Amino acid sequence: MGLRRCNGEGYYDPTTYEALLNIRKEEKAAKRAYRPLVYICSPFAGDTERNMEKARHYCRFAVRSACIPLAPHLLFPQFMDDAVAAERSLAMFMDMVLLGRCEQVWVFGSAISAGMAAEIEKAEKRNMPVRYFTENCEEVGLS
Repeated sequence: MGLRRCNGEGYYDPTTYEALLNIRKEEKAAKRAYRPLVYICSPFAGDTERNMEKARHYCRFAVRSACIPLAPHLLFPQFMDDAVAAERSLAMFMDMVLLGRCEQVWVFGSAISAGMAAEIEKAEKRNMPVRYFTENCEEVGLS
């Protein structure tokens, strides 16, 4: 339904029109509201294809949860080799830099790899919120 410049009786009513227009603008702005940047922490090594598919699923979950996901293990393998120790070390360093830009760390799955453990430890040292989820994206508390 469009906004009308006239009231129900057909008289020009600019005050009401402007008020309703402002309300509509605020509602649109609320839909584009702030979204926190969250670090997606999940396994990469092993079955890398399957783990990358899971990471993409976790990122979609974060977007549906009104967040902006950051999953370096989806980005860096495109141009760095995890099997080369020097490149893995550099990738982990860059992971930690990006982790510091995020507001939260979201950990997915029950298996915590060495890389994930390092990311969680860094987040805890920085007093960042760390949230844990199952592979099905159900939040779980610490045991």
